[in-house]
Amino acid sequence: MNPRLEGKIAMVTGAGSGIGCACALALAREGARVALVGRRKDRLEAVAREIGTNALVVAADVSKKPDIDRMVEQTVSSFGGLNVLVNNAGVLHAGTVEQVTEQQWDETFNVNVRGVWLLSRAVLPHLRKAGGGSIINIASVLGINGVRNRACYAPSKGAVVLLTKCMAIDQGHENIRVNAICPAFVETDLTAAVLRTAPDPEAMRRERISAHPIGRLGQPDDIAGMAVYLASDESSWVTGAVFPVDGGYLAV
Repeated sequence: MNPRLEGKIAMVTGAGSGIGCACALALAREGARVALVGRRKDRLEAVAREIGTNALVVAADVSKKPDIDRMVEQTVSSFGGLNVLVNNAGVLHAGTVEQVTEQQWDETFNVNVRGVWLLSRAVLPHLRKAGGGSIINIASVLGINGVRNRACYAPSKGAVVLLTKCMAIDQGHENIRVNAICPAFVETDLTAAVLRTAPDPEAMRRERISAHPIGRLGQPDDIAGMAVYLASDESSWVTGAVFPVDGGYLAV
């Protein structure tokens, strides 16, 4: 069988660890050339070594427009175009509206929302030139349902969900598809930090597991499979969709 993404060029943000790393590796396994974007070059280089010659390392910050322009230019000049964007980079600050600081609020929306908007906008001309493409936004189940102590993070992911739908409507006539994946609690560096700072990390871990009917927390590879599908031509009639990949979290 031919690889599902042979000939495609993808960019993945937050590719140095967790969901971004898993998505990058999965896309590469299916034949895509992948630009790995993130702030920590050493982590990106480790992922690139796993992929081999089909990887490009671009150390950049998605909250900064000059970095966004540079990462797109480097990808296109190195690989010759662009077909797929995975907007995965994100930050998480826990707290109620009274506990979250203005700095944390601004950082969350600059990375989780503004970065997605600016990078999606920057790649559109290249997707058009390719005759279409796929933008995959990593949102969250908390962009669909609220929860305690996420008064900053959840609204940012809700904005990503609606940006996904609006872009899908606006760009559909150009064969540019825009979809969102909404994970529940996936074991990554980001969620590990949440557990570490809990008064009783083990109790919190048990509570998180119990919230998922499938009986375990998610793994980055659980998300990567959906990203491959949305990047591939198999999903050519799928746009504006929001996919919970959540172990049944939203079914409860």
